[in-house]
Amino acid sequence: MNEIYDIIVVGGGHAGCEAAHAAAQLGAKVLLITIDMTKMAQMSCNPAMGGIAKGQIIREIDALGGISGIVTDKSMVQFRMLNKSKGPAVWSPRAQCDRTMFTLEWRKILETNSNIDFWQDSVIDLIIEDAKVRGIRTRLNATFYSETVILTIGTFENGLIHVGRSNIGGGRISEPNSYGISDKLKKHDILSGRLKTGTPARIDGRTINFQLLEEQKGDDIIQGFSFLPIKLPQRQLSCFITYTNSAVHNILQKGFKDSPLYTGIIKGTGPRYCPSIEDKIVTFAQRETHQLFLEPEGWSTQEYYINGFSSSLPLEIQYKAIRNIKGLENCKIFRPGYAIEYDYYPPTQLKQNLESRNIKNLFFAGQINGTTGYEEAASQGLIAGINAVMNLRNKEPFILNRDEAYIGVLIDDLITKGIDEPYRMFTSRAEYRILLRQDNADTRLTQKSIEIGLANDERKRLFIEKVKAKQKIIDAINTISITPVYINSILEQKNESKIKQKVKLKDILMRTNIQINDIINFVNIEDIGKFITNRELLESIEIEFKYNGYIERDRTLARKIERLNDIKIDKGIDYNMLHSISTEAKQKLKKYKPETIGQAARISGISPSDISILLVYIGR
Repeated sequence: MNEIYDIIVVGGGHAGCEAAHAAAQLGAKVLLITIDMTKMAQMSCNPAMGGIAKGQIIREIDALGGISGIVTDKSMVQFRMLNKSKGPAVWSPRAQCDRTMFTLEWRKILETNSNIDFWQDSVIDLIIEDAKVRGIRTRLNATFYSETVILTIGTFENGLIHVGRSNIGGGRISEPNSYGISDKLKKHDILSGRLKTGTPARIDGRTINFQLLEEQKGDDIIQGFSFLPIKLPQRQLSCFITYTNSAVHNILQKGFKDSPLYTGIIKGTGPRYCPSIEDKIVTFAQRETHQLFLEPEGWSTQEYYINGFSSSLPLEIQYKAIRNIKGLENCKIFRPGYAIEYDYYPPTQLKQNLESRNIKNLFFAGQINGTTGYEEAASQGLIAGINAVMNLRNKEPFILNRDEAYIGVLIDDLITKGIDEPYRMFTSRAEYRILLRQDNADTRLTQKSIEIGLANDERKRLFIEKVKAKQKIIDAINTISITPVYINSILEQKNESKIKQKVKLKDILMRTNIQINDIINFVNIEDIGKFITNRELLESIEIEFKYNGYIERDRTLARKIERLNDIKIDKGIDYNMLHSISTEAKQKLKKYKPETIGQAARISGISPSDISILLVYIGR
């Protein structure tokens, strides 16, 4: 109890677990405090990881030495690569997971790290002296001191759960909320707001008529998320598709008079891209049906999650509506859907390293920054954990740029643009998404992990081997020539025109109908035998050849934009002295306090002419 920690992590969700692991791996002495140690990285909503852009984030976390990808692979019950009919820039892996196994795997990994201590409790106060955090106090009246605190309290701070006109304090169903932190932060001029999210009912799979539903199987080839060799499942569980109908919509509408959304009980803003079912039938009134996915919760349970049916309507309305859905006519409910309101802290109050601008060594990560989703939270926790250690060691902050990672896009969006609704990552948010593919996350980020000391020896060794093998294969394809006698039969099978003289393999690969597997047998190089059959590596090489023009274009553009990120803005600059910039620009610059010209240029309301004047003022 008297030990002084390097870092205290408050909250054991996805952000907290990644933060604690990263800091401990970097050698810091960490205390992880959570309300319930049986729910480490709990999947509070659907039992899935990844998806559009989110899958890229999980692969980036793994490439940096984080754990979410490893745990996902170990607890996976189904894998699908989304968007395969589109270009590789938007291919996104997604996995259904065993909810219980996911949590157990996380706890097992954290408990094997001797640098992490645990305390089950709720933090109600921060010890702050001279604008610097010094420790925390808990509901059980325990006091712990530290050099740094990372807040990852998710939906728990002043959390309020709504089901119809009933509302109870809680951070998740059947779990108490936390309090006190917002009041303390307010005294230090840190603003808070209210957001809302929700979750659907869970139902008993023994009472579902699966014969009436569309089966959705996993991919034949399970790719996984981690770049480490993790054992993947030999079989998969199916998801199932069904639809709402007019009878369901009519029943739901009868509950609007008691809906906390439409009676004004809920004040917080909900997520636009994951709306409740009551929101859907109002916003899309012209639609007669909405697609629903029944997702299994794990290998050893009959519990199913109704993806697409989040609701805070009264119990009897939820029950009656669900029983009017095809295949669910006789279903029983394990627990109802609910909405939850909670405190968040506008992320424009943070530095790029996720440290508070007002309180030194206090970091914020996860849903309290206004994001939604396990993946977004986990990535922030990882970056906060790394930067907490960088602070302790007086090292430069670990910052990912927008052209380096979706994680960089996420954090830059949060601190420069802020949020007015829960933030969810999409591929469309990344201007360089051809550079930020899921297949090359390790190429982009693992060297950075090695340099800061987060990557373990196995990851470092495998990465170096893979990079060397990849370059050898690329060099071979660029230099080896193939004669007509060897390649024409393949070209004919692929409906490609035959060649009449020797042609380099790269020119063959660039043809529309030719894939790298069609030519790889002509690449005969020593010491890379195991990589010739590495499907993911070969796919990545093929993408780099076929999309090289687009990739180089984006790299050139990114280098030009990066020059603006290299130009620092003096912290003491008086924007009122810049008489030629717009009033809106002055207000935004004073409010958001950008650290670089690049950041300033991305703030909404600041024009190119404002940036030009700012550059002149600082002598550039």
